[in-house]
Amino acid sequence: MVFGIIGENCSGKSTLAEKIKAELGAEIVTGKDYLRMAKSESEAASLFRDKLSRAVSGENIIYVIADPEHVKLLPDGAIRILVSADLETIKDRFAARMHGNLPAPVSLMLERKHGVFDSGEYDYCFDGVSGDAKAFCEVLKSDWREMEVRL
Repeated sequence: MVFGIIGENCSGKSTLAEKIKAELGAEIVTGKDYLRMAKSESEAASLFRDKLSRAVSGENIIYVIADPEHVKLLPDGAIRILVSADLETIKDRFAARMHGNLPAPVSLMLERKHGVFDSGEYDYCFDGVSGDAKAFCEVLKSDWREMEVRL
């Protein structure tokens, strides 16, 4: 199964990905990690698309996406999960990553990007601020078992 965990920077994607990995067992690929698969970006993207397509009915892969362009790499059949957080939380988390300092240009960039994924189509939405990742994984496992029975 392929899980596309999609959301803005510092929304809680990696935390959810780690929880899903622990609960379901999966390889985690983040952003442009797939570029390691080949020397050219186009070849790496093609190899990665093939790997994800095979994984839809095979091994578990979690693809953590913060760039809208990367959503296109998800194959049909991938589970798409939107992880969201309010702008102030995103800024606070980003500032913490920068040792407490959030420069004005970074703040403006976060403001411009906020909501960029809101209009997409998703199988699940997860609140990256107050959502219960363990409970969410239980829902995923239950739904996944139902999908396997139907196949």
